[in-house]
Amino acid sequence: MSSLRVTTIRSEEVKKLLRLERFPHIWCPGCGIGTVVKCYAEAVLKSGIPEEKHVVISGIGCAARAPGYLKLDGLHVLHGRPIPVAVGLKSVKPDLEVTVISGDGDILTIGGNHFIHAIRRNDDINVILINNFIYGMTGGQYGATTPLGAITTTSPYGFIEGSFNVPYLAAALGANFVARWTPLHTKELVDAILKMFKVDGFAIVEIVSPCLIYGEMNNLPPLEMLKLLKERVVIDHEADLSKIDIDLRDPKKPIVVGNFVNRVKPSYQTRYMEIIKKARGGK
Repeated sequence: MSSLRVTTIRSEEVKKLLRLERFPHIWCPGCGIGTVVKCYAEAVLKSGIPEEKHVVISGIGCAARAPGYLKLDGLHVLHGRPIPVAVGLKSVKPDLEVTVISGDGDILTIGGNHFIHAIRRNDDINVILINNFIYGMTGGQYGATTPLGAITTTSPYGFIEGSFNVPYLAAALGANFVARWTPLHTKELVDAILKMFKVDGFAIVEIVSPCLIYGEMNNLPPLEMLKLLKERVVIDHEADLSKIDIDLRDPKKPIVVGNFVNRVKPSYQTRYMEIIKKARGGK
C-alpha cells in the first residue's frame, strides 16, 4: 500500500487517544488486549483519517471493553452483535471508518452467523478479532476457536470438537483483506490495521493472544504463551490457508502469521450507493 503514511507516533501522542482516567484497565497481567488497543490507537493516528470519522464497536467480553478506553465514538452492544451494528452504522454513514474490536466468542461463536453473512455481502467494515481460545470473562467456556484437547469449564476432560481456522474461513467466504498476527508483532499489526482502513470491503485481522483464564486451565500462563508464540510463529504471507489451523499441543506445528489476502472487489455499501445514484438519474 504505497499510499499509507509513514509517520512516527510517540507514546505521548497515543495517550491522548486513551481515556487515562479509567486506568488501571480491567485486563489481566500478561493479556494481549491492551497491546492491541495501543496498536489500534497508533494506527488511527497514522491513518490520516480524522479521529471524529473513526468509530469502534464491540459486544461483550474482555476484548469488548476496548471502546471504553478510547477517546473515539463507540458502541458497546449485545453479546454476539457488534458486526450487524457496525454494518448498520456503515450503511447509513458510509463516510465513517467503522471497526469492530472483540473476542473470538463474541464474533465467531455467538456472532458466527453475522460474521459469515457480513463477509458474503462484503460489508465495508474492519474486524479486529482477538483470539484467546476461550470465554475468558464469562466463565471459561469453550468456543469456536478452542484448540483440540484444551481444558475449559465446559470441556473438563478436553475439547473434542473441531475449531475454526479463522483466516481460511474468512478467505473462503470472500473477505477482501485477511491477516493474522500476535501481540508480539506490534509493527506488523499497526501496518495491517492501516491496510484495513484502505480496504473497500470486509477486512479482518485475527490476533492470537495469551489469556490468563485459558492459561490457568491448561498449564500455559501468559509468559509461557508469549514464549510459545515467539518460538513457534512463522511469518508466511503466501501460506496455504487450509494448513494454518492452530494446534497448541503439537510443538512441531508452526503458528503461521501474515497478511494473507488483499484483493479488490467492491463492497456492499459501494454497490448500494451506485444503485441509489442510478435511481436518482446519476446524481
